[in-house]
Amino acid sequence: MASIWTMGELLCEFMRPEIDQPLGEIGTFLGPYPSGAPGIFIDTVARLGHKGGIIGGVGKDDFGACVLERLQQNGVDCSQVISYEDGTTGVAFVTYFADGSRRFLYHFPDTPATRPTAPAPEALGNDVAYFHMMGCSLMAKESFGQEILKLMRSLSKQGVKITFDPNIRPELGKDEKAYQVIKEVVNHTNILFPGVAELLMVSERNNLEDAISTCFSRPNLEMIVLKDGSRGCTVYTRDEAISLSTFTVAEKDPTGAGDCFDAAFLCGLLEGKTKKEAALMASAAAALNVMAFGAMEGDISKETVERLIVEQPLDYQSKPLHL
Repeated sequence: MASIWTMGELLCEFMRPEIDQPLGEIGTFLGPYPSGAPGIFIDTVARLGHKGGIIGGVGKDDFGACVLERLQQNGVDCSQVISYEDGTTGVAFVTYFADGSRRFLYHFPDTPATRPTAPAPEALGNDVAYFHMMGCSLMAKESFGQEILKLMRSLSKQGVKITFDPNIRPELGKDEKAYQVIKEVVNHTNILFPGVAELLMVSERNNLEDAISTCFSRPNLEMIVLKDGSRGCTVYTRDEAISLSTFTVAEKDPTGAGDCFDAAFLCGLLEGKTKKEAALMASAAAALNVMAFGAMEGDISKETVERLIVEQPLDYQSKPLHL
């Protein structure tokens, strides 16, 4: 079975239990929840029955044990995760507001989360199908971003497919160098997983049609999987657009839904599913994740994903594109 790898931050998350609770006010937080976008992603890969591994770092402390135990319990290859004696595991605090927005307070760019260097590609095995990258990891710390880039270049030369979720976090900085890094990644990317605002940002265009056309001018790009929240998703290739609606579920916490989506979509492709079937898997995994409080707490498995797809058939449409 081919494997999926990622490199990025691992951390614990602490969350306000109710909406409209500012981070700066005295009050209750729930946690620690194992988290970090790359961790959420690769945990979903493993829970869906696929080989997945992560390159990252944690402190040799209780929070580090919390994250590693969860990943290993679910079958993630953590052989490339380093537990550092001199530093504590990264953390994030998050709160939600009634208008749907959320605010993060990160304490991880100068922790073991961003300390690992890129391993030699052969350390990941000879069956790597996809290397998944995230903008939040690239922007966290310049030196760490450069290590991720180094591994991307090596794996890309070996024919590994590069997949990328821009996943931009304004709280992690607005350094122009970071955006230049993201441009290089997009040039290597085979499958892009943006939101609408992120697609406009990476394409430097003002409307969706121009953004899609501009992105597909890059020869490596094979697919854009556009995530649009409650409006569903659309899978674009150079000659087709497949749009799906979303599942109706009781949302408790949207954290990590996009990461679960990315993971399930790639798992679907590894299973030989069509783009539509992979998008159904992705949408189901995302829906299951938002039904639980905590970024990795959703009841995601092959069985629960298949059950939701059967129980709630989604509307979809396909139309030709001429790019």
